[in-house]
Amino acid sequence: MRAEPIATPHAFHAEGPVWWPEWSLEGPGELRYVDMMAGDVLIARGDDVERIHVGKVAAAMRPRGAGGALIALERGFALAAKNDLSDLQVMQPIWDDPSVRFNDGGCDPAGNFYCGTMAYDQHEGGASLYLLTTEGMASPVLGGLTIANGIGWSPEGKTAYFNDTPTRTIWAFDWEPETGLTERRPWVALPDDLPGNPDGLWVDQEGGVWVALYGGSAVHRYVDRELSQVVEVPGVTNVTACTFGGDALQTLYITTTRENVPDGEQPLAGAVFAVDPGVGGLPALPFGA
Repeated sequence: MRAEPIATPHAFHAEGPVWWPEWSLEGPGELRYVDMMAGDVLIARGDDVERIHVGKVAAAMRPRGAGGALIALERGFALAAKNDLSDLQVMQPIWDDPSVRFNDGGCDPAGNFYCGTMAYDQHEGGASLYLLTTEGMASPVLGGLTIANGIGWSPEGKTAYFNDTPTRTIWAFDWEPETGLTERRPWVALPDDLPGNPDGLWVDQEGGVWVALYGGSAVHRYVDRELSQVVEVPGVTNVTACTFGGDALQTLYITTTRENVPDGEQPLAGAVFAVDPGVGGLPALPFGA
């Protein structure tokens, strides 16, 4: 399968796409994503785009169950109760070290938000996975990572999937509301001859795990630890993340970046692509606070 761009590129480093019904005033929902290093949330409607600046970095975003959104910024979080983010409240930074930033995250079935970090120089072991509870308490729950990336839960909510990009491995955890993430184990190790490293991910209604390949011009679907489908993203090397949206969540949306692309090359880099993969996705899990 081949994905096609839904519009000309609006972002330099598009990441973290999320579809949520309540963000739209009409229709089945609305797609939002971030232009990460610009610190902007983007709402694209064809070739028209609305930008909402939220900070130095806009790393990841999830809807709130009560309305609005939760956004991971460079070193902390921001909360909005309104869908237009006009009442965005920025929380205090979680750490002081300016060499580390948030990178990607997602909510668990209980409404807590897990968000990973990375060092700007990407040195090994410089990243962690943080947990923001529905009560607003933030703490690290996993260290020794390098580029903590996509995270998502299986349809029944018992298994979480997670990418630490340079390991070229999709990891799995057991998950329970009382204990959180436990029993980390390798789930899929990408073969040495496959270009690209695992970046963002999303899970579909059948339990398939869709993984964006940064450097690989593709999104792969894995079922029962085996590769089952490939979506090519033509003309763009660095694929960053994916989500499902549209009617019945039947459309796979894919973000890309111009990061590490020479000027004048890959004119579609930074665009959002879409494809109908023949399976629907799971809805975004909202933040519960």
